[in-house]
Amino acid sequence: MGEHTEDQEHGVEPARPPLTAARAREMTAGLREAMDDVRRSVAVLAARVRAAHAARVWLPLQHSSWESYCRAEFGISRAQAYRLLDVARSLTAIHGAVAAGTDPSRPRDSDPAAAAALDYGLSQRALIAVSSRSGDVAELITRRLATLAHSGLQALDAATVRAVVRQAVRDIRTAPPPPPADPPADPTVAALRRVVDDLAASTHAIGELMLEVAPAYLSDIEAADVLALLCEQIGEPLEHGLAARRYAMSGDRRALRGTVL
Repeated sequence: MGEHTEDQEHGVEPARPPLTAARAREMTAGLREAMDDVRRSVAVLAARVRAAHAARVWLPLQHSSWESYCRAEFGISRAQAYRLLDVARSLTAIHGAVAAGTDPSRPRDSDPAAAAALDYGLSQRALIAVSSRSGDVAELITRRLATLAHSGLQALDAATVRAVVRQAVRDIRTAPPPPPADPPADPTVAALRRVVDDLAASTHAIGELMLEVAPAYLSDIEAADVLALLCEQIGEPLEHGLAARRYAMSGDRRALRGTVL
């Protein structure tokens, strides 16, 4: 037998003739279209899952719980089902905020399918990450869109709304909650609070990185299995890594008690 090339050993297809720029653009456009279709399909699916959950659809079908219903009817896990609920919750809040920010006189659309049909170009990961703070996201979107509308300096076309929504989700996702508004009168206490605030901000950033590895739809037990090796490699106790992850999801510093703070 002849020698295998390095590409063959690693299962890589043999080199093909170079693509033309026109063909490369065509393939890229096809990939972008397919990705957009997947995102829209997942959003619609998530909205229908949320509607079914709100209606407690498992009861008439003689299932004992939402979890058993999802497993029996669709073969999906509890984590997958609740991940879809998180996506739907975020999308519905965003859709309501967009409706309020662009036309305050228009009532908010309560139909989750209508919310899911709009494509803001957000990934599932981003939507899941802000699901526990969807109210903050909605408030920020409404305020920013209303400011733009009142200023008259920029048309609220689809591209502008999309950009505002994406930036608001990014801001809420990456920024920890603000510290208390009233600083302590005692300078020593004020200095200590600044140290604690800095530590909390750093921990929030670590938590965001932990969510990249162990997404929000995983339970603490499932996340521990995923993060154990990572925490060992970076010299961080697993309990601290899990606490940072909970803080990034909730924005509540109580998640850090007994660990980092």
